[in-house]
Amino acid sequence: MRDLRIVFMGTPDFAVGVLKKLLEEGKNIVGVVTAPDRPAGRGRKLKPSAVKEFALSKNLPVLQPTKLKEEAFLTQLKTLEANLQIVVAFRMLPKVVWNMPEYGTFNLHASLLPHYRGAAPINWAIMNQEKETGVTTFFIDEKIDTGAVILKEVVPISEIETAGTLHDTLMALGSELVVKTVSLIEAGQATAIAQNQDSILQEAPKLTSENTRINWNNTVEQIDAFIRGLSPYPVAWSVLKNDSETLKAKIYSASKESVAHNEKPGTITTDKKHVRVAAKNGYIYIKDMQLPGKRKMDIASLLNGFSFAKDAKLV
Repeated sequence: MRDLRIVFMGTPDFAVGVLKKLLEEGKNIVGVVTAPDRPAGRGRKLKPSAVKEFALSKNLPVLQPTKLKEEAFLTQLKTLEANLQIVVAFRMLPKVVWNMPEYGTFNLHASLLPHYRGAAPINWAIMNQEKETGVTTFFIDEKIDTGAVILKEVVPISEIETAGTLHDTLMALGSELVVKTVSLIEAGQATAIAQNQDSILQEAPKLTSENTRINWNNTVEQIDAFIRGLSPYPVAWSVLKNDSETLKAKIYSASKESVAHNEKPGTITTDKKHVRVAAKNGYIYIKDMQLPGKRKMDIASLLNGFSFAKDAKLV
């Protein structure tokens, strides 16, 4: 058995679950690398990453480099004398970093590679109405999410799955997979297989204001999946035209109804408890919505204080 000294690299909550599991399994974490503190909230006070907060609570050494090629950081990293590095939801590493440990650097990715390489695999798998996804561990190389695969685990995607629920499922599944991967490396039994380069690969690009806007000309199935895939973050949105007002409306959850109609996509119909929006082949019923300057509200509560015009529409 190899005596592993592990440096863990990660930033968000997803990575915390994995680091926690490694510690619970008694793995030797000699240091943690995470993002620098960021300004947050109305006061713009510096806020540490979720990984930093957890690492400090466990008395683990924490490094927060601004640039990963800085000599000062590389010296600190070498001082930890790690022979294995694990990366979970961090950033692209330069070769001088990922090539440093004797037993390499491996990454946990929240998809079944080679599909859904990129920044938002959990969201895009739901948005694209996939029936299954999973987690993959692979050794890092020069490109993003292209390295040789060590292990994979598949999980089904339900018809009511949200990015939030799938995130939690994959965090738990990924934590187990990372521990299995570490155990294989520890025993000198890890075998890595080059990724199958399919002719058509699904991608998972970074989510932006442009690619999170709802297209009401799509089918209700597509729109429903789109909303679920962006909930609870960063949230699907649309422009609400309401009399003379033009508002950005965030839609957190909805239900769908497939039915033939002649209404123009985006047309809104309301009563005291419901907001119905016409789509290509049916209707979307909005459940939770947020308007500018307001908190997220269920639709019945929103209708108590907000009136939709007769010709209101979402575009």
